[in-house]
Amino acid sequence: MPITKSSRDLVDEAMEEIRTYPVADVVARLDDPKTQLVDIRDVRELVDGTVVGAFHAPRGMLEFWVDPASPYYKPIFGDESREYILFCGAGWRSALTVKTLQEMGMTNVAHIEGGYAEWIKQGAPTETLEAQKARRAAAKA
Repeated sequence: MPITKSSRDLVDEAMEEIRTYPVADVVARLDDPKTQLVDIRDVRELVDGTVVGAFHAPRGMLEFWVDPASPYYKPIFGDESREYILFCGAGWRSALTVKTLQEMGMTNVAHIEGGYAEWIKQGAPTETLEAQKARRAAAKA
């Protein structure tokens, strides 16, 4: 059976229906407790680090992690007063994911234009996974 809609078509359609922020707008909100960055990249993509303060939620599990009825639910996604800003490598997977989460009923979700590649290109702050773990451990202490 031939493909009748390309992956690019799906991304383009999603982009028409979702909220997209440029890197500079997200950098300005890094310290805002009402903003939660969510890195949906594959774990193998995290070797070079992530955005400071991002929570890692693999793309393949996100729908289950946000659904309170799922046995995989993560309470971090239960705060309706927060905006969840997703990112992936280039902004394609995150666009599709934001659209899916909106279809699930989430209205407090957006993504970063150009993804992690654009974040790096603009020199926005990153951290290694080790630094992230240390920062989170210190916050719990």
